[in-house]
Amino acid sequence: MSTIYGVNRSHSGNASVSGEKHNTALNVKLRDEQWEALEPMLRGREGDAGARGRDNRLFIDAVLWITSNRRLWRDLPLRFGKWNTAYMRFMRWNQSNLWRRLADNIGDDPKLRAAFENIVSYGDEWSLRIKQRASRRTSRQAYDAAIKHAAEQAQMPVEDDSTLHWLRLVVKNEALE
Repeated sequence: MSTIYGVNRSHSGNASVSGEKHNTALNVKLRDEQWEALEPMLRGREGDAGARGRDNRLFIDAVLWITSNRRLWRDLPLRFGKWNTAYMRFMRWNQSNLWRRLADNIGDDPKLRAAFENIVSYGDEWSLRIKQRASRRTSRQAYDAAIKHAAEQAQMPVEDDSTLHWLRLVVKNEALE
């Protein structure tokens, strides 16, 4: 059995926290000393001007759960709050490079550094997915516009006196002979 981020994990893949067994998901939480090192670096703390996060520690625990288990955001357990709120906050922090700055400024705790490097990697993957989806959407819109334009061009009426009309008649006659 090994301990990861303060969680006991057996080699069979089961994690246990205070005697509970969880089969597929690793239950990852910050230890108190890790939180104490991390808290001063976060935005939205008590006493900061403007909006503040409801519970930064719970949010980071939620992100650790998602990234360590490589799960979908909608699979986030309710104990972490609403999944879409956590996802939007994760993306805002990712877009502002906060995860990367936190990973760079973490002290001597190699486990915490590894966890935050994993979060940075996960954030980069999500950013790439979003860019790829936007690119596919733009390509699809351009393709649809080109098809629509071609269809409109094909439906243009051909005047009876045009050369093309006579040319079609000549080609038909030659094919029949």
